[in-house]
Amino acid sequence: MRHKLLFSLFVFIFISTFVALGSWQLIRLNWKLELINQIENSLKDEPVNLSNNILKNYLRIKTSGIIDFDKQIYLYNLNEKGEPGFDVVTPIIIDKKNFLLNRGWISFNKKENQEINILDSKNIIGILKKQLKANRFKPKNNIQDNYWFTLNRKNIFQYTGKNFSPFIIYLNSNLDIPKTKTVTANISNNHKKYAITWFSLAFSILVFYLYFRRKNY
Repeated sequence: MRHKLLFSLFVFIFISTFVALGSWQLIRLNWKLELINQIENSLKDEPVNLSNNILKNYLRIKTSGIIDFDKQIYLYNLNEKGEPGFDVVTPIIIDKKNFLLNRGWISFNKKENQEINILDSKNIIGILKKQLKANRFKPKNNIQDNYWFTLNRKNIFQYTGKNFSPFIIYLNSNLDIPKTKTVTANISNNHKKYAITWFSLAFSILVFYLYFRRKNY
């Protein structure tokens, strides 16, 4: 009898845990859907003056500044077709504050080519995105050859001698070189799948328990 009670308790704990995990994923799902909706609405808004607004993720902005092409960073990345090349990340001073401007993608052979430095610094329109923590498994940056894999803030200070805003400006322009990146609300959202998995496990254990109980009680 004692073994049966312990077994029932064990099953109850597992079912409760899986149901709790599934419920938590539903909460996360609702939060993620609201976030995606906010991002989509923000991307549809008219650009606002950067100097007059609080910085936040996915804010469409317009601004002007002083470009520093000499300290331009070439960040290894793939384009939309999966071809390797560089994102051109350029320092810009806006109202005495330092920002990084992601101007888009170029092929390897365009690196340090003057044709990529055509930019109207008085009419910059873009989208703010907060810099994410670098993936620890990526190779180290080659600062000497200006070949980067992450925007490591310590390395950037070594290269430029400046600290920068955690918000990167993603340029929005009609130029083909560099090819500007399309910023969307396409962010990972697997919470529904995870919730179904947890609830399915809880249901499977319950069915197995009821079957076992019917045969042995």
